[in-house]
Order: sequence, then C-alpha cells, then structure tokens
Amino acid sequence: MNRRVVVTGVGLVCAVGSTSEETWRNLLAGKSGIARITAFDPTDFACQIAAEVKNFDPLNFVEKKEVKKMGRFIHLALAAAGEAMKMSGLEVTPGIAERVGVHIGSGIGGFDVIEREHSALLQGGPRKISPFFIPASIINLAAGHVSIRYGAKGPNEATATACTSSAHSIGDSFKIIARCDAEVMIAGGSEAAITPMGVGGFAAMRALSTRNQEPERSSRPWDAERDGFVVGEGAGILVLEELEFARGRGAGIIGEIIGYGMSGDAYHITQPAEAGDGGYRVMVNAMRDARITPEQVGYVNAHGTSTPLGDRLETVAIKRALGEHAQKVAVSSTKSMTGHLLGGAGGLEAGITVLALRDQILPPTINYEHPDPECDLDYVPNTARKAAVEVALSNSFGFGGTNGCLVFRRWTE
Repeated sequence: MNRRVVVTGVGLVCAVGSTSEETWRNLLAGKSGIARITAFDPTDFACQIAAEVKNFDPLNFVEKKEVKKMGRFIHLALAAAGEAMKMSGLEVTPGIAERVGVHIGSGIGGFDVIEREHSALLQGGPRKISPFFIPASIINLAAGHVSIRYGAKGPNEATATACTSSAHSIGDSFKIIARCDAEVMIAGGSEAAITPMGVGGFAAMRALSTRNQEPERSSRPWDAERDGFVVGEGAGILVLEELEFARGRGAGIIGEIIGYGMSGDAYHITQPAEAGDGGYRVMVNAMRDARITPEQVGYVNAHGTSTPLGDRLETVAIKRALGEHAQKVAVSSTKSMTGHLLGGAGGLEAGITVLALRDQILPPTINYEHPDPECDLDYVPNTARKAAVEVALSNSFGFGGTNGCLVFRRWTE
C-alpha cells in the first residue's frame, strides 16, 4: 500500500539564518554565511573559514542544566525540529503518539564533545570524563531528544551515511509512512563539525577551500576557479505526514514528496565514480520511484560542493539522467551560501527545495564568475529567479559512494 506523503513543516537552521523564513529570505538575497572561524583559533590551519551558525544560543531551546548533556548537533536539531513542528501545527497527543516517528541523521555527530572529553582525559585522567560523554555525542541522540521532547513513540532512527545521511533519513521516512508504519515522521539531519579535528581532518585531505582572505567568495560551485568546499553547520528537519492524516487535522500542506532513490558507486572512498555513474543512477532510480519522466523535472537542488571533480561529475550525471532536457533545467547549489553541512546537508537542502516549489522562486548559485566549459548547465548564477516549477530533485552524495535523491512536487489542491 503506497500512500501519499506531504510536507507540513520545514525547520532550517544554518549560517544564513536561525529560522526557516530568515534562511529562505537570505538565500534568495544571495547572502553568504561564510566567514573566518570563531569557534576556535584557526591561525595555524590551511583552511581558516567556515559557515558557522551565528548568535546561536542553545538556552533558547534547551534548559541550562541540559546543555552540556548534548553535543551542538543535538542543540541544532532541537532548534530545527522546533521550527518544523511550529510550522506544521502538529500536537503529538497520546492518541497519535505511537504513529509519530523521528528519523534524524548525522555524518559525524558530537565531534565537539569527543574533542572536549578527550582533552579532559589527557589533562585529568579517566575520572574527568563526563558521564554524559556518550549520550552527548552518539549520532542517534538527536532523534532521541526530539522524540522525548514531543512524545513521539513511533519509529525512532538515525542514519549515518556521510553527506547523504539526512537525505536518506527523509527518504526512509517517506517510505515508512507510505507503507503504513507511521502517519507522521519528523525527519532530516544535523551536523556541527566546525572543530579543530573536523576542519583539520578535511583540510588534511585537501578537500577544503583555502580562499581565506575572501571567505564570502570561497564556495563557488561550478565556477572554473573553485578550489574545494567550505564546512558548514546547522540542521534541516521536515515534518512528513500521510496525506489524509494531514487533511484530517486541517494541516497547511506546503509540498509533496513523491520519489526517493538510492545508489552506491562501488568505486572509491572519496571520489565520485567515473562519468558520474552513481549520481546518474540515483536520479534515475528516484524518477522511476516517482513515476515521472525527465521532462517533468524543472529544478535540481544539486549536491554542488565546489570541489573540482565533484561538480564536474555531478554535471555529467545530471546530463545523463535528464538527457536533452538537462539544458532546460535550472540547477543551483545553495552550498555557495550555507557551506556544506555534511550529514545535515540533505535535510537543509530538501527544505530549501520545498520552499522553492512553494514560492516558485529558485535560489541562486552565488560566486559564479568564471564559466567552466566542462560545467555547462543553467546554474541560476548569482541572482534568484522566479520560475514555474512543478517537480524538483534534491541530490546528496557521500563518502564511500553513498547517494540519495529526493523528488518533491509543488502542492496544489
């Protein structure tokens, strides 16, 4: 039994906004959230820039005595979930609690907590390790805390598939509802890896931009002068509901999820497969699941990280998946403004895609200044664009060759 699944809430927290509407407004304005790192002194690091969530106070979302019991990724998840639940207007009553689930992914989890407690161990010995170290850092505790906060007693899961984590969480939640295992899923992802080890580790791989003197111009997907991605933090959470359940409670529906695809590259731990094979197959799988043709796709919110190889091969994958129609499709990367949220990227970008369909406005790819002849699609350069779009794809690709693609449709009664 495949039931229709709609989106009734979107919660976005990232470097350009602490609420969904602030984030959306700043994305449409082409505002970058990337700046010099303030979380620690980056002077000795090759990459000294990141997309930090500005002026974020966990006390607005968590009681003071609870703050240190949670990693920052959990704080961000609770903030985004609160946004999504507020927009949805959903109250989890005892009568529906067992039919409301939570599925929140993360690629890394509580890196900040791991570093803090490791320092405590080195400086004071094992007795200085906090009893909350493990529950503050493990990935499934974002979903756990959201479940506890709202009394959601249905499926409770977490996905850790690198930069595809939250796309997989949303896709799997879509299928959970479609097959009648829940009526509602609070789904998405969160990440907070702007730490010395997080930034240092990616820098050691030479994966990051080193455009330290002009951080706002550092993330430049598809631009010929792109030199790597920028680490971002934040969370993106959707409230997904079975259509008739949402209608029955009078919910405001803002979009519909109609397809989900997965694929594996089986090629390399970090590099995409030749000819964009994994990306191509995941989009084809998602369109097949949605029962749509390439000609119905009007927009792709791309993975688009600003890496030389990744952007080129995603372009190849889109052209293979959409055929001649690819030249008519708008493709943009909001990572040019938010940085790359790693495991939280898919959740954030799924929410952005739903808002783009809702408002019929496509967010731009900023910093697109020098066309790359090998990247020759319509990347919505530098300025948001009004467009009549019915169907959109949201791509996420992760280390280990793990790929996810979500298909959304504009909601109309």
